[in-house]
Amino acid sequence: MAEVVWHDHKVTKASRRRLNGHSSCVLWFTGLPSSGKSTIAGEVEYELHRRGVRTYLLDGDNIRHGLNSDLGFSPEDREENIRRIGEVAKLFVDSGTVVLVAFISPYRKDRERARNLVEEGEFVEIYVKCPVEVCEKRDPKGMYRKAREGKVQEFTGVSAPYEEPLNPEIVLETDKLSIEECVEKVIRYLEGRGII
Repeated sequence: MAEVVWHDHKVTKASRRRLNGHSSCVLWFTGLPSSGKSTIAGEVEYELHRRGVRTYLLDGDNIRHGLNSDLGFSPEDREENIRRIGEVAKLFVDSGTVVLVAFISPYRKDRERARNLVEEGEFVEIYVKCPVEVCEKRDPKGMYRKAREGKVQEFTGVSAPYEEPLNPEIVLETDKLSIEECVEKVIRYLEGRGII
């Protein structure tokens, strides 16, 4: 729209990062339901917070209670769900914050769109990889069972597809690694990249 013009401000992303004493980025946790995304993202955030890193965790279920409460689970609604959260994550990166996004985000094109919202190197795709059989055994909310019974439609891994990441920065195999090992792997990556 021609009448909408971007307004630059004096306080920049670089100045916020200097104030915080660390860089900012998106840690995008993707994977099947019950793969461990929210649990691991929460533990990574806790460890970063303990180290004095400014963080914020955007969890898929929590966001659907507010910002995305008007969306269902159709492919179109899932796309809009990720579009919105990608834009929110971009704002957090600009604020100098390490933002953790724990969303199933089943479609590659939607994750790629979120990646393209931020600068090169600011998006870290973390594939929380776990066989569907293991996820189904964990299933703390009983959603796989309900999906198999036909009580829940458009359920990722049962009646809706999940497209695995092709080149994620980090892969966490949660059927083989403990939560602590997963957290350590993410922290080591961030240290190695000089983000923290």
